[in-house]
Amino acid sequence: MSTTRTANAHWEGALLNGSGTVSLDSSGIGTYEVSWPSRAKDANGKTSPEELIAAAHSTCYSMALSHGLAGADTPPQTVDTRADVIFQPGEGITGIHLTVRASVPGISAEDFATAAEEAKKNCPVSAALTGTTITLDAELV
Repeated sequence: MSTTRTANAHWEGALLNGSGTVSLDSSGIGTYEVSWPSRAKDANGKTSPEELIAAAHSTCYSMALSHGLAGADTPPQTVDTRADVIFQPGEGITGIHLTVRASVPGISAEDFATAAEEAKKNCPVSAALTGTTITLDAELV
């Protein structure tokens, strides 16, 4: 059974001096301000498409890694993932770097590295972003 999640964006004005909002409608958890300066320079309390992608990717990756580890009978105690989405004005998103630190009792460093790479390949958000270079730094803690 599939699910659909919905967000809505509203924009006013030209790109460089306009602004807008994005609402997370499926969850109803909020509406957030966006602007070009918050995307291309400093966030200044506003979000950006890249930050929202980073949130989605770090969450999806953590879930995929947790699932893979549990399926190998080595469920994690913790998985902490950071996603850095690199945006270059005029070029777009030029890369994503995932940094994961996990506590996984009873797993070797080699098996963890394999599971971490598999999660990067199999995470649905990673699959949706295949046109972007995704790098990974994974460590057991």
